[in-house]
Amino acid sequence: MSSKKLYVGNLSYSTKSEGLEALFVAHGEVVSANVIVDRDTGRSKGFGFVEYGTAEEAAAAKEAVDGAELDGRALRVDFARERPPRDAGYGSGGGYGAGAGGGYGGGRGY
Repeated sequence: MSSKKLYVGNLSYSTKSEGLEALFVAHGEVVSANVIVDRDTGRSKGFGFVEYGTAEEAAAAKEAVDGAELDGRALRVDFARERPPRDAGYGSGGGYGAGAGGGYGGGRGY
């Protein structure tokens, strides 16, 4: 089964979400178009996502736009993969010594 969401890679760092949407709207009802930006710098990461109302529209847009040029770059368009669920393990807080008696640091005892 195909997805309604497309991954769009090789975007110019100057491409904005509005420009991405303008390119894809000719191929169906665009639900959302987002260029992914770095949260610290606000600069584009060079890729984005476009979501359509139906999988058929997404498939047609993929065929039509893959390899097309936008802002001087040849785009790579593919169906977006589902993001795997985040594991509650590493990076979830706590860390070393979080709890009574354990861990690093503390007084040197002298």
